[in-house]
Order: sequence, then C-alpha cells, then structure tokens
Amino acid sequence: MRINFTKMHGLGNDFVILDGREAPLLALSSARAAAIANRTTGIGCDQLIVLETSEQADFRMRIYNMDGGEVEACGNASRAVALLHGAKANVETGGGVIALSPDAAGNGATVDMGVPLFEWSEIPLDYAMDTLAMPVSWGEGETRLANPVAVNVGNPHVVFFVADTDAVDLETLGPQVEHDPLFPQRINVNVASIENRSALRLRVWERGVGETRACGTGACATAIAAMKRGLADRKVDVTLPGGTLNIVWDDNDRIQMSGPATESFRGSFEWDDFS
Repeated sequence: MRINFTKMHGLGNDFVILDGREAPLLALSSARAAAIANRTTGIGCDQLIVLETSEQADFRMRIYNMDGGEVEACGNASRAVALLHGAKANVETGGGVIALSPDAAGNGATVDMGVPLFEWSEIPLDYAMDTLAMPVSWGEGETRLANPVAVNVGNPHVVFFVADTDAVDLETLGPQVEHDPLFPQRINVNVASIENRSALRLRVWERGVGETRACGTGACATAIAAMKRGLADRKVDVTLPGGTLNIVWDDNDRIQMSGPATESFRGSFEWDDFS
C-alpha cells in the first residue's frame, strides 16, 4: 500500500503529515510511527501527524513524537496543518478542539490553543503543590533549574526562568526533568529569559523528542507562565532558536498563537517498509 505524505516545518520543528481523511490509513503502531520519524532509516521528523475524520470537529489531528509516543498537542504542527488544509477549521486533538486560521498570504497561521490549565491535577503532577512556584529543583550550582511554573496548554509543560538560556545544560537536565516521577505523563521542559515585558527568549526540551528548534506549545506555556508571574504583558513575542512566535492571552483567557509554517516537499512510501 503506497502512502502519500507532506513534509512541513514550523520554525525548523519538522513534521511528516499523513492525510487519512478521505482514505483511512491502516492501524499505526508506536513502532511504525517511530520508524517513519527516524532520521537515518525513515523519512525523518520531530513529529508524525495523522489527519482523520472527526465527529466533533472538521477533522482530527493525531500527533506522534519521534519516539513513537502519541501526545495531545503540537502548536507548530497546528500551523502547518492550517496551511495544508487551506481554510479555517476546528480540529480535534488529544488536548481538546482547537481553531486554525491560515493567513491570507499563505505564509503562516493563527491557532486558538484554548484556555490554559494550572491545577496540579490538570498538569498532571504526582502530588499537590503550588504550580506557580513549584518548590522543586534539578541540577547544581549557577545553572541549577529551580521553582518552575507548571501549565497545561493541551500538553504538560514546566517553565524555568533563567538569566541566560544558553548557559543551561539542557542536554543533561532536560531528560532528568522529563522523566522525574513527579510527572506521571512525563513533561516538556522550557528554559526562558525575560528581555522585556513583550519579549522572551526560549529553549525547549520536548518529551519524546529532545531539544527542538521551536515548540509552539512551549512558547504558549512560557508566555502564560511569564504573564501569571507578572513578568510580561498579555501579548509577547517568544524567540526560539528557529524563529519567533507571537502569543496573545486574550480577554476570554484563550491563547492565540501566530507564526510561520512552510511546506518542504511531498513524497510517498510503501506502508510495509516501516513496521
């Protein structure tokens, strides 16, 4: 069975997108998803995206990380899907229904990511604590990560505010935080610095992927964390290694994320080549 795919990226966070809305795909296992995402022996991507029909929205978007694990949300992939779909749409995800709006120029999109969640059980954490200033830390010395904010923006994040994001050994600390028993569903790890009340800098360690050039939900979570702590206004630019996203926390407490997305190429593969 030959399957068509579209390769896209949002600020360097890249995706293989399979469209199963008209012709449903065969069952996709975690092993097959990981094989497709493998950069050496597969097509290669940070996330594999599968579009399906939905009974509660215009269509459904399923998201598999590089390790084959299925996750709830992906902001950069949402913008890519908006461009691929080519029109406004409500989309079912594991984290809830989101709204996509491609821009008129076809260079990017705005995504309504919904209302952020802050209760410890909504992240979720393993036990109750203040999610605005968590009394936990990882690492030692000047680059120790401590007292993060936890927020769920469709998927779970912790946000650490640091003086210099480049000084953080994210390759070491990222996996430690991601796999800490405090986070029963693992966690996405963000390290951010405040430039001013409308500009942040950010690096992200994504669960199941590692450090990526950009993370849309990470930018949303970090912006909201800064706003909740009184460090930023309700409209900010978040600059990641791959580029900048604009995040607005609107008057209805919904997160609006805007930024670019790009199609890289299209191709096809034999389904049985990845098993």
